[in-house]
Formats: sequence, structure tokens, C-alpha cells
Amino acid sequence: MDVLRRELTLFFIAMGFFTRIPMPVWVKVDADNLNKASRYFGLIGILVGAMSALVYKLSLHVLPTSISIILAMIVGVVVTGAFHEDGLVDTADGFGGGWGVADKLKIMKDSCIGTYGAVTLLLSMILKYMLLLELALYDPEFVIVALILGHCLSRVLAASIIYTDTYVSEGEGSKSKPLAQNQTANELIILLVTAVLALWLSGLGSAILIAASLFLLRWILVTLFRRQIGGYTGDTLGAAQQVSELVFYMLLLGSLA
Repeated sequence: MDVLRRELTLFFIAMGFFTRIPMPVWVKVDADNLNKASRYFGLIGILVGAMSALVYKLSLHVLPTSISIILAMIVGVVVTGAFHEDGLVDTADGFGGGWGVADKLKIMKDSCIGTYGAVTLLLSMILKYMLLLELALYDPEFVIVALILGHCLSRVLAASIIYTDTYVSEGEGSKSKPLAQNQTANELIILLVTAVLALWLSGLGSAILIAASLFLLRWILVTLFRRQIGGYTGDTLGAAQQVSELVFYMLLLGSLA
């Protein structure tokens, strides 16, 4: 029972960290538990993706596919509180508008949205909508698989960066949530097992190619983050999630074509 309670605690911490769903009152959050909770970030992705997919599925009975996709996207944003989108915006503003590392970090912790962030967010949302719509042209039901896998794998990719890279503090005044800053091999293994099982259960024939492509994307993102600010922040992890979700949809669409 102690083991089960501990794992449930870690799951609920991950849920509270990545979504607006409230944690049970008995869950105690501390730095150590937050680091360990990163093992369940992929599972939380499945939860968010399943909620989006459910709304999409129900909407299909009374609404056009295009509107159902928009509603599914809205659910994802509402459930997470636009947590990852905010990271994408801040990263785009910081990397696009800052000159040195300190300048980039200063911009990233600013709550105001800049031109780079606004354009990046707009284009990413349009691209996500169009990719899901194109997937629906093959089979409206296929969007359900795409949403669940996309939310899961993108969070696994982003969370795995914590294991290999250095956390860069944004300094005082940062608006970021508390962040998992360290991972053990146990957390990484559970993350990867979640991703492998999700791909295997999906029955996708292109699963190995998709996994290899996402691994390459991870290397590209990590290299970019290191060159820009010397490591990762909560914002860059959010950006990694958003970018990898989009790339996953592209890979899925490409495999069908």
C-alpha cells in the first residue's frame, strides 16, 4: 500500500503540474517528489490527449469534422491552462529578440508577449489544425489516435531533456511554475516505456520510423537550447512539447501519404 500511495502521489503531482485538474488534498508536493513525478509526464499526456479525443469523438456526431478538431484543440488548451503554448511563446520571444544569454532569459521570464511569440503561436495553432484536418481526410477516427499519441510522445520527449541537460535558472521574478530539475534513470526508463507501449498499442506500421525521427528532433532541440542559453528552462521544455507534437502529426501524415 505504501508503494501504491507513493506512486499515486507522484501521478497526482504530475497531473497538477501539467493540467488544471486539482490534486487530492492529501498530496504533498516537494522538490524531490516533483522530480520523481516526471516519470508520469507521458501518462499525463495520454490523459490530456484522451480528453481532447473524447470531445472530438462526441462532437463528430453533431458537428463537422473541422469544428470538432477545433473543439478538441480548445480542450487541450483549457485542460493544461495553455502551459506549453506559453513556453513556446516565451522561447520564441527570447531566442528571437535577445542577444546574449542573460538578455534572452530576461525576455523569457517577461509576462508580456512579443512579435516573435505572437507569430509563432498563431502559425503553430494554424499548422496543428491543418495537420489534424488532413489526418481526418484519411479517416476521421484516425485523429483520435493522433491526439492521444501526440500528447503522450511530445511530453516524453520534452521531459527526457531533464535527464540529459542542465537547468538554467531564469532568476528572480520568473513567472514559471516549480520545475522538475533532476531525473534518475528510473524516471527516464518509465518515460520511455510509456512511449514504447503507446506506440506499440497504437499498431502503427511506421512506429519505428516515427520514434527514430523524434529522437533526431530531440537532438536538434537540445543542441539549439544549449547554443542559445546553455541548457533548458521550463519555457524551452514547453516549446519542445509543442514542436514535437506538431512534428509527430507531420510524421504521421507523411507515413499515410
